[in-house]
Amino acid sequence: MKILKFHMCLFLLLLSSVEQRILVFSQQNVGLFIFGDSILDVGNNNFINTTTKFQANFPPYGLTFFHIPTGRFSDGRLLPDFIAEYAKLPLIRPYLDPHNNLYIHGVNFASGGSGALLESHQGSAITLQTQLKYFIEVGKSLRKKLGDNRAQNLISNSVYLVSTGGNDYISPFEGDSTAFQIYTSTQYVNMVIGNLTTVIKEIYKNGGRKFAFVGVPPLGCMPRLKLLKGVGRGSCVEEASSIARLHNNLLPIALQNLAIQLNGFKYAFADVNTLLLQRIQNPSKYGFKEVETACCGSGEYRGIYSCGGKRGIKEFKLCEDPTQYLFFDSYHPNQKAYEQLAKLMWSGDEQVIKPYNLKQLFQYGALLASQ
Repeated sequence: MKILKFHMCLFLLLLSSVEQRILVFSQQNVGLFIFGDSILDVGNNNFINTTTKFQANFPPYGLTFFHIPTGRFSDGRLLPDFIAEYAKLPLIRPYLDPHNNLYIHGVNFASGGSGALLESHQGSAITLQTQLKYFIEVGKSLRKKLGDNRAQNLISNSVYLVSTGGNDYISPFEGDSTAFQIYTSTQYVNMVIGNLTTVIKEIYKNGGRKFAFVGVPPLGCMPRLKLLKGVGRGSCVEEASSIARLHNNLLPIALQNLAIQLNGFKYAFADVNTLLLQRIQNPSKYGFKEVETACCGSGEYRGIYSCGGKRGIKEFKLCEDPTQYLFFDSYHPNQKAYEQLAKLMWSGDEQVIKPYNLKQLFQYGALLASQ
């Protein structure tokens, strides 16, 4: 027994301080807090006064996995559902779900249609700024239930998953905004990123330390924008895709600056733009047959947002096998695509997500709790 204890002590001494802390990671409180738009919304919009454009609580949404609509804008699970599974957490529930008041595994604040700018679908979605207010309320609730120390440990160890910007950039192309007539692309992207970083600093001020950001997808390749702009098969709306690229180039620079300014700030940036483009350009390699036309909708590319027949147009078409399609509806990928992206975000290399992947980010829990 003495020999065994000696070897264990020697083993621990040989480990770096970071590795020692990761060893006790499983004993730490850790959760997943989610902010953003329909890429991450698991049903918050079910509980707000909005139009059906910003809801997915009717068939055929949810048909693949849950077999009932849950409010997720897909046929099944979304990125946070898979990430929670990989982190050995339960499904993270929407904040506005009246049955959700525990928060010990985190909570989902995301809202379909939300953007970083207040003007993006104002009144129809939960703004990023309101999501921040909800998080502050959750922090107060956790401190009451767990006590200051345990609550702070949970908040600092948890990962904050964020997807925003897509709606800010889509709105002008759909005629909902004249922003591009007033601002240059760079000015507009800087406004979006500026609003986002303001929210991130507030989360940090309230204890958050580890952040994961989903890059803006190739917007010009969405069935909706392809239909609106009348581009042919094999093409995308370059103006929309270029502003997404600009966002994805400038956001990591802003995050690097935050890492310099804020002690203990760690982040991961996932380049889902490139990942989706790879699937659009070489679908068979990733198990897809159709990457331009959506599984559910109507019109060319099924770009008319009529999936489910609740958005003013009753007639719509639904494909036989959603797994063959990259897009489930006019805007959103299907469960299969989300699962592929989530796996790469969880354990991918720096060509996919950097400077950390999500597995590494979760494992920094013990380290950050000590800072």
